[in-house]
Amino acid sequence: MTIRQILEQISALEDELQKAVEENHLRYTIEDKRIVFEQAVKASHQRVKLSVFRWFMIVRPQNFLTAPIIYGMIGPLVLFDLCVTFYQLTCFPIYGIARVKRSDHIVLDHQHLAYLNIIEKIDCIYCSYSSGLSGYAREIIARTEQYFCPIKHARKILNSHSRYKHFLEYGDAENFHDKVEELRTELAKEIKK
Repeated sequence: MTIRQILEQISALEDELQKAVEENHLRYTIEDKRIVFEQAVKASHQRVKLSVFRWFMIVRPQNFLTAPIIYGMIGPLVLFDLCVTFYQLTCFPIYGIARVKRSDHIVLDHQHLAYLNIIEKIDCIYCSYSSGLSGYAREIIARTEQYFCPIKHARKILNSHSRYKHFLEYGDAENFHDKVEELRTELAKEIKK
């Protein structure tokens, strides 16, 4: 069995796992982009919700101390978001690379959870944005890498992006430029999807 066949099996299993997870969600539906929980779930959410006053009484002191540092990152994050978005809007059409859909990565839906108070919802929105932005930027960078330098590293890297498994092996010079062009062609095909 080749490495490519194993990777295709892994990808198929990941898709199967995602479908199983989606089928076992916690009794809610999505109606017009809004999450609607069953009434019993809604009631249980309300029972465990902490009031803001109670939340302030039990929050750890280090959370208060580090909050200005954490929330101080919002400016650099928004600037980074603007920069990577500008980059892909201007450069990807020139290279023939399909644009990364921001909404596929930045998902803000925790504010619909009734068991969170307003402070917890703001915290969750911040984390969802930051984490989603990281995934969004990573995909933009991965597509750029696939276009310019789709070569694996000599050493194993942890948590590589999803495109990395299709990159060329380190040191494999045979038909290098032809293989790079094939990977670029794959990027262009994604535009039509």
